[in-house]
Amino acid sequence: MAEIFDSLPPPDEPLAYRMRPRTLSDVVGQDGVIGLGTPLRIAVERGRLPSLILYGPPGTGKTTIALAAAAQVGGRVARLNAVTAKVDDVRRVVREAKRARQARLKKPVVLFIDEIHRFNRAQQDALLPSVESGVVTFIGATVHNPYTSVIGALLSRSLVLELAPLEPADIRLLLERALADTAKGLGERGIEAADGFLDRLAHYAGGDARRALAALELATETATAGGNGTIILGVEEAERVTTEQSPLHDRAGDFHYDRVSAFIKSMRGGDPDAAVYWMMLALEGGEDPRFIARRIVICASEDVGNADPRALTVAVAAAYALELIGMPEAAFNLAQAAIYVASAPKSNACGAAMLGAREEVKKNPVHPVPSHLRGTGYRGAEKLGRGGGYIYPHDHPDAFVNQVYLAQDAPRFYHPTDRGLEAEINRRLARWWPERFRPSGEGGCSGEGEGEP
Repeated sequence: MAEIFDSLPPPDEPLAYRMRPRTLSDVVGQDGVIGLGTPLRIAVERGRLPSLILYGPPGTGKTTIALAAAAQVGGRVARLNAVTAKVDDVRRVVREAKRARQARLKKPVVLFIDEIHRFNRAQQDALLPSVESGVVTFIGATVHNPYTSVIGALLSRSLVLELAPLEPADIRLLLERALADTAKGLGERGIEAADGFLDRLAHYAGGDARRALAALELATETATAGGNGTIILGVEEAERVTTEQSPLHDRAGDFHYDRVSAFIKSMRGGDPDAAVYWMMLALEGGEDPRFIARRIVICASEDVGNADPRALTVAVAAAYALELIGMPEAAFNLAQAAIYVASAPKSNACGAAMLGAREEVKKNPVHPVPSHLRGTGYRGAEKLGRGGGYIYPHDHPDAFVNQVYLAQDAPRFYHPTDRGLEAEINRRLARWWPERFRPSGEGGCSGEGEGEP
């Protein structure tokens, strides 16, 4: 059953829960969402609370903002978690809200659903009538992109706000508040934070305020008081409670898509440091290393191409090494390949040629094969005139002869750049096909362009 909260948290709750602000002005960070002049802040200060979907990593203030906004407008909050809640729970809240409306109670009923992405489509559909009619004010919280996990009808009735990880300075401020607050925090415990303690916790938190406050509480509970009863928390105490944790990653959600996107774009953009960082962040978070290997192989052709053909060889070798030796040792192979691809000269000319040819095949699949190129490996081919006039390139200097291989009116697909080895390819093609290719340096892109990359 949904539970209504109108009072402050009891004193025996965890520190992070007790220190939760009661108004938006007390919330630290997220100025782009709740700062002065933002739509939500203006609405709440005028006593109105729109339906919301709060989206962001853990510990960034989704529940805090929801409860603070509701408290500030005098709302009664019915809290559900989509992991365990059922449609019947939602209906009970709606019935209570209708009774409150009939009794002309001024306090709105706010239905707060944590992990809203866990509701299936039918469960989300069940919310629509009461949200649309204003019987309840809906607030959903999720770590997943709501545009891929929440139905469009519910999105259109809600203000979607994305929260960012908190900055270390914001988290340090929260820790200082907790140490000073005598009513809800640790202010009566006689605790002093030595140099470096708060900074260590703030950076350890990784933007998660709840993690930082939990570490502070643990450090306090496990520290030894001095002779005068004062507890001094230093770097040693911080190190004891800030154990190494795996980075947050979801192989089916935003963390997957955003970090893999950053990895690919870093390789394409020529930044090996960024590429290897995003790669390791994904791997340490549990990403399938074969997925990473496939992305490196794709990038080697899609973004490097003939500017450095060796990139594909290195990438494929790393993918093979992964299957041969497995993780964690194959991380060395993946890192080598990612760094090589990121550092290589770039050209997407091969990919562009492939896409151009594909479009031409769709539009014009009937370019005839020139008679001199047609197959001759069967009896009667000579009588049909197949292959007549074909010139064997190896019988000529440079193993090249200018003859027709595709209809003269067919478009050109391959436009080599002047970068890396592709510059030499461009010069060679300009010698062979001067009517279609220009030598390096005559228009087009400029780059290293001197033979080997």
